[in-house]
Parts: sequence; structure tokens; C-alpha cells
Amino acid sequence: MSLLTRRSFLAGSASLTGLAVSGCVSTTTQPAAPPVSPYLSMYRAMPEERFPIPAINLNKVPERYYRKQVRYNTPERVGTLIVDTSNYYLYLVQENGMAMRYGVGLGRAGFEWSGRARIARKAPWPRWVPPEEMIQREPELEQWSWKNGGMDPGLENPLGARALYIYQGNVDTLYRIHGTAEYWTIGSAVSSGCVRVMNQDIIDLYGRVPVGSQIVVI
Repeated sequence: MSLLTRRSFLAGSASLTGLAVSGCVSTTTQPAAPPVSPYLSMYRAMPEERFPIPAINLNKVPERYYRKQVRYNTPERVGTLIVDTSNYYLYLVQENGMAMRYGVGLGRAGFEWSGRARIARKAPWPRWVPPEEMIQREPELEQWSWKNGGMDPGLENPLGARALYIYQGNVDTLYRIHGTAEYWTIGSAVSSGCVRVMNQDIIDLYGRVPVGSQIVVI
């Protein structure tokens, strides 16, 4: 009897232990996955492009420069582009007091400009032709002069994935709103007067802005 009792006790203990362990495993909750930032999708890689665009490393761009719809009061009409040079923002005016805002890089000292103009034409994956004044300052750019056909489109091209060409009247200002692969320069004064945005942002903007749109640089 004592042997049977001991055996029954050991068997019962093992059974209870097994229940305890399995019960612990089944009721343990796994930690919730961190929320996925919507910006990861916004600034994803774009392999479908003519020249595949890599994803943006968001750690290299302050969040305030990510593309965002914001409230923005302005007397300018819907569809106008406004470049706020003091805050490194470009706004596309929308209805109901809203705007799509993009972070930008701007002209360094000596290359700033302001005023009103218009978008006279647009180009996907444009060729880049440096102005003669730029070639005079940087003779090594002669290889891409208009006489030599300019620089082929691609990720290394300074105009990036898209370009909007800025004219005053019928005169080309030689300034552009364009993409850049150097996304870490957004929010700083680095260009020769052009307005640069991340390639993912210029693709978005390109689809929203028709030829003839007004632009105001303040």
C-alpha cells in the first residue's frame, strides 16, 4: 500500500507540474510589436522607378522635414507653391486652409532668391545642364555643358527623379524644384539657388503640380 501510495503521489506531482508549466506557457502574452511609422512607407524604396530609388534613412532627416499635410493660412490661391526660405519648407496650397508641406534644401550664401514665378515645364528623370556661370566657377563641370549634351539622368544626376522648371514670364530663371539623393542635406543651405527635396517627395509633388502653377519664394 505504501508503495502504491508513493507511486500515486509521484505521478500526481508530475501531472500537476506539467499542468503548471503548460498553463504558464499558454497564458503568457507576447509584448506588442511597436507601431510601424507611416513614414517608413512614405519613404520606402521605389524599385519600380526607371532608376530604382533606395529607401530614405529616416535617422538622417529631422522629422519636421518629413512630408505632411498641415493647416496653413495664406491669401494665395489653391495650387500655389510657396517656398518658406527661413524655415526650409515648401507648401502646396490646398483647399480649406490646408497645405501639403515638404522639407527642402535651399541656396547657400550668395545664391538666395525670392519673388514670384511659374512652373513652365516638368520632366521625369531629367538631364542636367549646368549654367555657364556655374561652369566658370567649377570648370570640371564643362563635361556636362549644353555643348556636350548635359548629364544623363540617374541617381547621380543633381536633379534627381523629377524636376519642375521655374520661369519668370518667358525667361528661364535657371532655378528648379528637383529631387536629390543627398537627403541628409534637407533643412540646410547647400544648393546653387535651386529648391531640392527628397526623391520620394519630388515624385509626390510632381504628380500634384500642373504646368502653369504659380510659385512664390519668400
